[in-house]
Formats: sequence, structure tokens, C-alpha cells
Amino acid sequence: METLFVALAVGGLIATLNGLRPLRLAPLRVPSFFVGWLTAELAPQLLVLHALVVAGFAVAHATTAAGLAWAAVTAAGLVKMIVDAQRAESVLDEALEDGLRDALPPKPDVSRTWPQLLVPFWMRHPDVVRVKNLSYGPYGRRNRLDVYHHKDKANLANAPVLVQIHGGGWVIGNKDQQGRPLMLHLAARGWVCVSINYRLSPRAKFPDHLVDVKRAIAWTRQHAPEFGGDPDFVVVTGGSAGGHLTAMAALTGNDKEYQPGFEDADTSVQGAVPYYGVYDMTNELGTRYGRQRLRSLVERMVFQARIDDDRTLFERGSPLLRAAIPTEVPPFFVIHGHSDTLVPVEEAREFVKALRSVSSEPVVYAELPGAQHAFDVFPSLRVTHVVRAVERFLAAIHRAQART
Repeated sequence: METLFVALAVGGLIATLNGLRPLRLAPLRVPSFFVGWLTAELAPQLLVLHALVVAGFAVAHATTAAGLAWAAVTAAGLVKMIVDAQRAESVLDEALEDGLRDALPPKPDVSRTWPQLLVPFWMRHPDVVRVKNLSYGPYGRRNRLDVYHHKDKANLANAPVLVQIHGGGWVIGNKDQQGRPLMLHLAARGWVCVSINYRLSPRAKFPDHLVDVKRAIAWTRQHAPEFGGDPDFVVVTGGSAGGHLTAMAALTGNDKEYQPGFEDADTSVQGAVPYYGVYDMTNELGTRYGRQRLRSLVERMVFQARIDDDRTLFERGSPLLRAAIPTEVPPFFVIHGHSDTLVPVEEAREFVKALRSVSSEPVVYAELPGAQHAFDVFPSLRVTHVVRAVERFLAAIHRAQART
């Protein structure tokens, strides 16, 4: 029993230290992300479980001094993660106040959100209806989407609309896996939310992914009134590769290059909220990880071309460089985790800098302390604050459009 206690104490300590300071070495980057992500977002639940396990071994007189010391450090680390998650509230508030100033609406009520933290993987809302697997294009299940709306659809009229774009490195993922805390929150408050699939690499290559996103936006504008949505107010959001596509969709509204066969459709959007997005597809920042991603993923799988042979293709598909092309830029709310090991936070910082140099619209940026990649997949203490902040941002730009 004492050996088991020591083993559990060591395992918990390693997971906690990785959550606080995730490993960034190439061979360990993905497992470090996965363990760190779950540990950071489930820190309150893990702290309770940790206390119960230690108490159980103590009652059984199966502890050791070294094991108890390691367990104490683990508990302190989990507390630090909880504090970091709570700090997201002030970071987000300050970002919104700086970016929106007098246009910032009051904080929404999230009292019904807190019980969700007890069962974070059970994502349902009694007031939300989900209409599944509607077709928006010719590519089978990769061109299907789900619509989330309030159960009292008959009372919806000109509701604002959000389109959610999943991540997965452009090669995996589907519409069921990301953004659900935000969509359920907004749909329960009268929004219409659309979660889309799109073609994946290597069967598809860029810009196929973006073409599908724009086709889904065109479908949403056409069909939004059927669900009570306003076709004149559509915003996009998504994480990771979905963050890249979110930024690209916002920066290429009505660009006929990416609308083959539906060139005249309106694919502009009124706002964009990319989470932990990939913004540097050409490794302009010159990082080691950016070079590895370019060679192993972006060239081989996503673009299926060499940047040395067609640099223009890569530049036009990179939000960091695309932001410099003269165009109408909608309001942006860029959110990134400071501890992200899969997409370095420097990309978000540089992208925001590029946007602010050209845009007359608000560009809000929040860098969340202690947050890993994919922090928004399921409800957590941090996600509760993020969802509320995103709602405030969207409410502000929606109100601003209504006044024009």
C-alpha cells in the first residue's frame, strides 16, 4: 500500500508540474499538452479527488513522509492552477475595457453555468434544441452542420448568428468536439449557433477547407431566418486550425478566389473570435516549432506543396500576412493561452499587432495565464469566464451594428 501511495504521489506531482510548466520538446510536445490541458482545466475536481485519496491512505496508515511531501506540493500546484483560471476573469475584463471602452455591456448572469462544473463532460442545456446534420454542400458528411437554437424558436426574430469552426490540425475533428460551452450558452440566451464540418487533409488541400467554411457561411445567411436568425449579423469563431480558418474567413469576406461556383454569395462576417489559432503559416517569426510545423504538417498535409515553389500560395493562406492586404477587417477578439505548447502565444501577439496596424474596428486581445491549447472544449472555471467575455464582446459589436 505504501508503494502504491508513493507511486500515485509521484504521478500526481509530475502531472501537476507539467500543467504549471509544460514541456515543449518536440517528442514530448503532444503528450505534454494532453496531460497539461486536462490537469489545468480539471484542477478543482482533481484537488478534491487528490485530498480524498490522500485522506484514504492516511486512514489506512499507508502513507510515507516523502509521499506526503510530494502530495502537498501537488496540492499547492493545483491551487495555483485554480488561481490562474480565476485570474482569467480580470484579464478578460481588462482586455474588453481596453478594446471596447464605453461600448462594453454589463456582465451577463452565469449562475446557471456553475453547476455544469460538477459534470463537465455532460454538455446539455434544457432550453437549447440541436438540429443535426443539415447539408450545406456537395461533399457528404464533411459538408454537414448542426444548428443550435432556443427551444422557443417561434419567439426568435433576427437573432444574432454564430458559426463555429472546429480545429484538429486540418486533418482530424468534427462539429461535435469544440465550442459547445459557448454555443449552448449563447443559444440559451437567444442566439442561433451553427457548428460545421469541412473537408480535411490529406484528401483535401488548402484552400478547400476555407472554401467549405465560406460555403457554410453563405448557407447560414440564406437559411438563418428559418431558425429565427438574422442573416445580416453573422460572426465566426473556432480554435486551433479552426482559429486559422476563423481569421481567414474574416479577412477574405466575399473574396471570389475562395468562392468557386458561388462567387456572388455574401460570405462577409460581422465579427471574429479565434481561440489559440494558427496565424503564421510561413514561419515569419522564425521559430523552431514554426519550422517543424511548416515542413511536417503545413507543406505535406495542408497545402501539399513546397513553400519554396509557391510562396504566394502560403502567404495568402497565412492570417499574419493576410492582415496586411488592404481589406475590410471586422471586429476581432483574439484569445490565446499563455502556456499553449501546440501554437506558441507569440503568433497571437504578432497577429494582433498586425490587425491593429490596419483595422479601424476593435481588436481585443486576451492572453490567459496558465491556459493550454484547447482550453474551451468542455466547461471549466476558466471557460466560464471566457464564455461570458465573448458574449459581452459580441453583444457590443451587435449593438454597434444596430445603431448604424
